[in-house]
Amino acid sequence: NFEDWTPEIAKEIAKSEEIELTESHWEVINVLREYYIEHYFTPGTRVLTKVMQKKISKEKFNRAYLFSLFQYSPSKQASKISGLPRPSACSM
Repeated sequence: NFEDWTPEIAKEIAKSEEIELTESHWEVINVLREYYIEHYFTPGTRVLTKVMQKKISKEKFNRAYLFSLFQYSPSKQASKISGLPRPSACSM
């Protein structure tokens, strides 16, 4: 739940996903939450990549880098850790 989310909850969810959160993970989490507040939906990986490139760094945040952070699915895992709904582009 978006309103109930805390950084501590994010750490627990990340742990269950076998992810140790780094500064780069937190950049994605924070940008995702800002995006959700502004647009009322969770972006898929393609849009997330473009948003990260625009907000943080075009050189750093490419698709391969996002997959190195969230190996299963950047948009799905990052949204889960961020306390957001599953991206509409993700099935199950």
